[in-house]
Amino acid sequence: MSKRAAEFFAGIGLMRMGLDAEGWTTVWANDLDEKKWEMYRANFNDGACEFVLDDVHKVEGKDIPEIELATASFPCNDLSLAGARHGLAGTHSSAFWGFMDAIKGMGKRRPPLILLENVAGFLTSNDGNDFRDALLALNDLGYAVDVFIIDAVRFVPQSRQRLFVVGSKAKADRLREVPKLLLQSELRPPALADFIFMNPEIGWAIRELPSLPPSSMKLEDIIEDVPLNSELWWSRDRCEYLMNQMSDKHRAEAERMMAGSKWSYGTVFRRVRNGRSMGELRTDGIAGCLRTPRGGSGRQILFCAGKGEYRVRLLTPRECARLMGANRYKIDVSLNQALFGFGDAVCVPVIQWIARHYLNPLLEEMVDTPIPLPTTRKDVSYRKPPRSSKTKA
Repeated sequence: MSKRAAEFFAGIGLMRMGLDAEGWTTVWANDLDEKKWEMYRANFNDGACEFVLDDVHKVEGKDIPEIELATASFPCNDLSLAGARHGLAGTHSSAFWGFMDAIKGMGKRRPPLILLENVAGFLTSNDGNDFRDALLALNDLGYAVDVFIIDAVRFVPQSRQRLFVVGSKAKADRLREVPKLLLQSELRPPALADFIFMNPEIGWAIRELPSLPPSSMKLEDIIEDVPLNSELWWSRDRCEYLMNQMSDKHRAEAERMMAGSKWSYGTVFRRVRNGRSMGELRTDGIAGCLRTPRGGSGRQILFCAGKGEYRVRLLTPRECARLMGANRYKIDVSLNQALFGFGDAVCVPVIQWIARHYLNPLLEEMVDTPIPLPTTRKDVSYRKPPRSSKTKA
């Protein structure tokens, strides 16, 4: 059985890395960012995959090879709380419609499976209208849809909650027949289950999934052994400046760590609170969500303390790779470039879990009982809301 994938918004290739581990072959990839492509080709220079370095709006379906899966981790900038919430009409996240145009352009060669990944804010963007529009558009191209949320913390010591959509040629369900699968589960929490039940006009294909594995790794498990004389460690003045940015509560926690008999680890993000830059310390053994370093809050700081001392530095690229489950990823670029790459990526073991427990079994079932894509007139169309526009991805 062929398991060929096309990776839209490929970034540095972590979607591919997760799929590869579960028997998939990525035969085509697309992204607009040259620096991410530099990291991608350093890790996947096997000649088996065509990489199209261009705006997704310029991709034509006829140029995409035969595939069983198309993945799209399209830009989240306009969907997240950190952005202006312009949604799928925004400058970046409107790239979703470029992806949809490319899939539509494949005609009867459209793949049997689609996997979308984005921030959990996609669910509530524009009061849920963006999410509804995206799912209805998939329906119109012949895909019934399933949705679930996974936090990478179940696989790595990083809090990274992401929303996933699987589109398939499976027959759509009647919602009244599947309520037990949606009740208060970790994969479909109440807000997501409510969305499903409140939108019966969407063609759903809800699939029962196993429980996620228990989280076991802690921050200390991914820390590199950086020599004390390394320039990565901050100067005393810079460390004290960070301590002075902490509230009394966070500073007290830092001092508790310093008083410990052994070294312990936490992470710090800078946040603006009441017009003032503050350092917020997290000490539960879990890193905050990796982000791109577009602003000061995007760079996650490692706080090491114990035996009456403390030291501070940024997380290294290797530590970021480990937090994304990409332990063996080749890194030969600058810190900033690496942080941009990993901050925009998917968590590898999460994709492995989805492939193993969802995509692979579903594809096998579809091969056994093929369901043709519906066609009307020369081909199907889909509803693109008037407010969305093709702008630069």
